[in-house]
Amino acid sequence: MHRRNATLFSHSLLIVTLFALTASAWQPPTPESVAALRLPREKLLCYRAEDGTIADVTNIDQWLQRRSEIERGVITVMGFLPGQEKKCDLAMEILEQVDCGRYLRRRITYMSEPGCRVPAYLCIPTELLRSEKPSQAPAILCLHSTDQQVGHGSVVGLGAPFHRNYASELAERGYVTLAPSYPLLANYQPDLAVLGWESGTLKAVWDNIRGIDLLETLPFVKPGPVAAIGHSLGGHNSVYTAFFDDRIAAVVSSCGLDSYLDYYDGNPEVWMPERGWTQTRYMPRLASYRGRLEEIPFDFHELIGSLAPRRVMIVAPLGDDNFRAASVDRIAAAAREVYQLYDKPSHLQVLHPDCKHDFPDDAREAAYRWIDQTLLGDRDRR
Repeated sequence: MHRRNATLFSHSLLIVTLFALTASAWQPPTPESVAALRLPREKLLCYRAEDGTIADVTNIDQWLQRRSEIERGVITVMGFLPGQEKKCDLAMEILEQVDCGRYLRRRITYMSEPGCRVPAYLCIPTELLRSEKPSQAPAILCLHSTDQQVGHGSVVGLGAPFHRNYASELAERGYVTLAPSYPLLANYQPDLAVLGWESGTLKAVWDNIRGIDLLETLPFVKPGPVAAIGHSLGGHNSVYTAFFDDRIAAVVSSCGLDSYLDYYDGNPEVWMPERGWTQTRYMPRLASYRGRLEEIPFDFHELIGSLAPRRVMIVAPLGDDNFRAASVDRIAAAAREVYQLYDKPSHLQVLHPDCKHDFPDDAREAAYRWIDQTLLGDRDRR
């Protein structure tokens, strides 16, 4: 496997950070420092050679050098991902169990770090618990959209709009699903500053990584790769988490992204502090790029390309007024060059359902089959 595991990756990020940032409080990057960091946005298959010049990527080793530049850009905005020093006993607690027929829904919490307990729903197919012989199934991380009322309950069908209950639907198909809450939504209000996080985005990534750690401890979860699926906030949360954790073999992002340059057509009002991407629960540092979005040191075509050759499906409705379908096509066209480098162009797919900001039935069914093909091979799960 060409990528490092999550622990080694986090240690490498720490090393890069120590070279790139001082030990004092973080300061917004200057235009000069960003210019030195940012490789040509319009060309993904390029890298910085040893002599400092920019050269074309012609092999995977060179691409991995390019990916390290993307990692550095991500650190600049999100902060660095910690390593073992942030881990603690997961100490899962089961608060409630509901028999939903084909699966059991458990309301749980787990410790993602000292001083922080994450609320989550764990759905377990009943056949895994009732069989005479020990039985296991693959696991899926199900990440919810923005919901201030029920939060992660939306993906298990609790008080949510239609088309959001993918955690319960996937459990009915035989998967173990875990749906952690996103920081600063609904009843999950961690103090990010006290806990030492520089962005809510990276805190969410950490909670998700620890959620996968939890899944690996459960006797009814099949060892091996997992998938991640999410709508809107959950859509980009899935991409960010997969960028940092290569245990995620398949990603489904519904209504979750377009280029930062295209977000609301580049309207500077949405890049004010505590608006859109700059909110505390996302990446506050992005506010410093207002008026110069082209200098943001990473974008989604780089993130999606960085997931190659893993399987990624992007659902981009034609009528989505939040994330632009045409921008998604440009992102996919750029990222697909990396998939071509791995000789896996079919591992990146884009769907354009004719709807607004939604995850309709036919798109969810296609997403589930995409996950089936990844975690189960070509066998039909249903």
